[in-house]
Amino acid sequence: MSATSSASSSATSPAVPPDASPSVPAAKERELLRIVIVGHVDHGKSTLVGRLLHETGSLPDGKLEMLKEVSARRGMPFEWSFLLDALQTERDQGITVDTSQIRFKTAQRDYVLIDAPGHVEFLRNMVTGAAQADAAVLLVDAGEGVREQTRRHAFLLHLLGLRQVAVVVNKMDRVAFDQEAFAAIEEDVSAYLGGFGLRPTFVIPVSARDGDFISERTARLPWYSGPTVVEALDAFTAPPSLSDQPLRFPIQAVYKFDERRILAGRIESGRLSVGDELAFEPSGATARVKSIEAWPGPGPTTVEAGQSVGITLDKDIFVTRGDIAAHGDQRPRAAKSLKVRLFWLDDAPLKAGDPVVVRLSTAAAPGVVSAVTSAVDPANLVTEGQASLGRNHVGEVEITLRQALPADPYHLIAFTGRVVVERERRICGGGIILHAAREARLEAPKRGPVVAVDSAVTPAERVTRFHHQGAVLWLTGLPASGKSTVARALERRLFDLGGSPVYLDGDTLRTGLNADLGFSPQERSENIRRVAHMAGFLARNGHIAIVALVSPTRADREQAREVGARFFHEVFIRAPLEVCESRDPKGHYAKARKGEIASFTGISAPYEEPEAPELVLDTTGDIAAAVAALEAYLEEAGVLFPPDTDSPI
Repeated sequence: MSATSSASSSATSPAVPPDASPSVPAAKERELLRIVIVGHVDHGKSTLVGRLLHETGSLPDGKLEMLKEVSARRGMPFEWSFLLDALQTERDQGITVDTSQIRFKTAQRDYVLIDAPGHVEFLRNMVTGAAQADAAVLLVDAGEGVREQTRRHAFLLHLLGLRQVAVVVNKMDRVAFDQEAFAAIEEDVSAYLGGFGLRPTFVIPVSARDGDFISERTARLPWYSGPTVVEALDAFTAPPSLSDQPLRFPIQAVYKFDERRILAGRIESGRLSVGDELAFEPSGATARVKSIEAWPGPGPTTVEAGQSVGITLDKDIFVTRGDIAAHGDQRPRAAKSLKVRLFWLDDAPLKAGDPVVVRLSTAAAPGVVSAVTSAVDPANLVTEGQASLGRNHVGEVEITLRQALPADPYHLIAFTGRVVVERERRICGGGIILHAAREARLEAPKRGPVVAVDSAVTPAERVTRFHHQGAVLWLTGLPASGKSTVARALERRLFDLGGSPVYLDGDTLRTGLNADLGFSPQERSENIRRVAHMAGFLARNGHIAIVALVSPTRADREQAREVGARFFHEVFIRAPLEVCESRDPKGHYAKARKGEIASFTGISAPYEEPEAPELVLDTTGDIAAAVAALEAYLEEAGVLFPPDTDSPI
């Protein structure tokens, strides 16, 4: 159970009073504003949120009375913070450890209040929460003033591009509602925010515990003439309707039902209708929407932002998870290079040359940090002299991706302008895209009339002779995992049985057909594309092409699967990195450890394990057993059949 689920059960579905004013529009017609509330762990954030829910009538019936009864049974005074401190661990530790999303409403609009953790150890969760917001409330304790953590949180709001910020100076009762104390904090926080071009929209003195200036003015602050917290929230500008923004439809999954191939996902912005021509980035492939699927019954003809849908297309094109559909004249950029303003959370600093994985919506791409152009300590706005990004520091980082990501600069479209950065399978940072360099696409050369010519030998004749159908066996795994050993052993076995196997080794092909290719990400992808086409040609002509290639990215293997079509079988050769490194038949691991080989898979470049391979072989044991298992799989899959069996073709 998480704080999110706990808060959802208690505060995300407030009861609507039976005597609610009929002049208030239905929720679906009202504006929605997402606000993140951040502040130091002890500055009263949970108290402010609890009081805000109560004074806007957004608590479920009986919730307040129930909490007061619980407090009485425990022999402790009631605190408004109990509304959010739903986890026992939070009550014990006195800190909020997760991000809660709470709905409430005023007469003007609906709100989602994102309660982000204030403790320094939970800044990862705060990044997740703040990244969803349209505006922010920054909480400051009147008695303590601006703390280091306050400065860090304020800078994070700037990092994520939030321009609407209300500063709430809480616990004014502890300084006897002194105007000079408030003025000093207002000057301090305004100067700090102004240092990076962020001007607070409002600075509001309150006592959240007693309810001063949450929703009503009180006599204890006669010198303050500004808005209450509720009035300040209502004064924020709501973002444009997501449905009126350019279409962004990230693909979450591709399903096959009967003859239909359904692309499923959630429309994050814009509208989509049957008949629309869509462009899918990063590939650039285009097709028209044939249908919008619904269960049960016929689907609608138009859908818009916020709806989860499935669509079919009028033609077969390669689309996979992570692609983003858009209208052709407003598509995201297929970016191979990103400039990101990044908030770094890992203990080990980020520096140029570090391998990372960049996640954007449902897409992910491995890459390398090509430069750290600036690094700032948000606690004091001091620029670091070294070209690395330390823990809890902010900087501008340039990342070169191995495969393109569909992206937008944040100021154009927020959804596709926010990223999360992983290192060694851990989320280590997050930020916004300042610039996305579009991948250069080569136009297909114009060719004269080209007509494919069928073989003079029929597939049935080949099956009768070889006792197997054509197939592409794509063996993928870490270097030295045993791919070549298994491939060669299977080739020998199938040949001895009278078959026609052909072993395609990556290094061998690079001495001939692919000798013109280097090892850049683009050239690696081209290497795999060529091998896939060669293997597919062999398979369509009745041979079993046994491919042994590291092929580290899922995207490249998916394209190979698309080329191989029904002949393609992905076989994951699994062995732990330490086993592969101990084998090291070519000495590559040792050189990579010394830095003599750049971007070596498993050491300085990531390997993406297959998510749903047809077969997984463990090569830490007997290789003969692995080959036997592969042969058995080919029989079960209908590729191999005994000599006395009738041809399946």
